Amino acid sequence: MDINFKQKFGTPTEQLIRRCGYGLVRDRRARQASFSRRLGQGIYPRFHMYVNSQDPLILSLHVDQKQVSYEGQTAHSGDYDSDLVKQEVDRIYNLIMGQVTTFTDEVEEENEDKGFFGKLFGK
Repeated sequence: MDINFKQKFGTPTEQLIRRCGYGLVRDRRARQASFSRRLGQGIYPRFHMYVNSQDPLILSLHVDQKQVSYEGQTAHSGDYDSDLVKQEVDRIYNLIMGQVTTFTDEVEEENEDKGFFGKLFGK
């Protein structure tokens, strides 16, 4: 399931994803970087996320139920549209939108004249 963001963020994508509880997956066979978040104590099941696009930011999320069963295969038992995935999509979207100001908000704040004490004390 895809998570689409229309805003430009001033924070790097990897940092946004890590703040949602995801860690970088280092797989030498994979063509692109991915991120995962465990659902229990073991490696599987886990949420698995790819960055489809940086601008605009598009994340692709699914649940890996188990590791690939056959050597040389990439197919796995994955859920792409389950209720669990939909809940996680909502959680990620709300976390990212709640924790980060958009790039345009940061530019507007920089242009705002705060005066001496505003610059000194932050407001």
